[in-house]
Amino acid sequence: MKKTNFAMKFRVLFIATLLLITTCAAAGVRDRTRRIRFERGRTTKVIKDAVVRGDRDRFILHARAGQTLIVHITSEENNAVFTIYRPGGRQTLENAQESTDWNGSLPRTGDYIIEVGGTRGNASYTLEVTAR
Repeated sequence: MKKTNFAMKFRVLFIATLLLITTCAAAGVRDRTRRIRFERGRTTKVIKDAVVRGDRDRFILHARAGQTLIVHITSEENNAVFTIYRPGGRQTLENAQESTDWNGSLPRTGDYIIEVGGTRGNASYTLEVTAR
């Protein structure tokens, strides 16, 4: 009877510890998802920001099929890149993984995700997005 009681307490303590670790880890992740909105009459948006090593900044852009999308990123240490995901967020656009420049016609209407990250260390960057 005592072994069963000990085993039950051990399981409860183990599960509680896992939940605590998971919660603390999730609290450390910052959600940097923002929607790109163009000013009236404009087709280009310039975003200056920085991303910490291991984190990603995500930008959501609603665009229509057939629109031309141009994305360009620069950084002081040449260590910032982006990936563009198709609507649905699972597949990337062709040649748009870990890129610094991308230009193409969009295949479908929806929310595209531009994910920015550093290739080494922290990255201060300027992201230029044009949709026309």
